Amino acid sequence: MIENDLDNRFDEAVAAASKMTQDSLPQDVQLRLYAFYKQATFGSAEYNQSENFDLRNAFKTNAWMQISHLSIEEAKENYIEIINSLLKK
Repeated sequence: MIENDLDNRFDEAVAAASKMTQDSLPQDVQLRLYAFYKQATFGSAEYNQSENFDLRNAFKTNAWMQISHLSIEEAKENYIEIINSLLKK
């Protein structure tokens, strides 16, 4: 039951985030949200260096790898916390 509640709160936070514009969020917040979302939905990041180096994707992958020690549940809680703090502003 608790996991279902977490999943519902996470889904609500994702829905709220999808209504936000990138221009309204600082880039560091965007990266943290991306990392927590990826960790919450895919689990830990795996580094695969490709021939097509893209600086933007490198920053995103780095942000994800920095929090890859978190569990899926912890990542969901962190994502929810950030979204809730943004909605209160």
